[in-house]
Amino acid sequence: MSERTFVMIKPDALSRRLVGRVIERYESKGLKLVGMKLQIVPRELAERQYAEHWDKPFYNDLVSFMTSGPSIAMVWEGPNAVEAARTMNGATDSAEAEPGTIRGDLGLTAHRNVVHASDSLDTAKWEINLYFDEAELFSYAMPDEGWLGVKV
Repeated sequence: MSERTFVMIKPDALSRRLVGRVIERYESKGLKLVGMKLQIVPRELAERQYAEHWDKPFYNDLVSFMTSGPSIAMVWEGPNAVEAARTMNGATDSAEAEPGTIRGDLGLTAHRNVVHASDSLDTAKWEINLYFDEAELFSYAMPDEGWLGVKV
């Protein structure tokens, strides 16, 4: 069963020129990119996205970091996309992330960890709606899919 998930390539990855390497990992996994947007996240949007952490000591630093430079918001589609992206990303703290994961290979710290991904299907739907209008998301068949998007 196909699902969609939200992934963001964070400002640290852009400043370190890691965008292509990160995107290639999701593509290699077989996920399909159906939405993509480069932007500097407005503070109020970052505050909404991370509202669940507002009472934690790292909240202000997290919001400041996420609004400090360009990031890339993306929507990926595929079987178990939420879990696939989370597994590929690795542990939040890059020092604890397994080698072979995006954060384990490319991340530096708990906050400068290259990527964010939704932690559940409900969160994915909410974050996708935060960043994208329906008209900015695309449905299309890949060469290895039939016209209905079913793998052949």
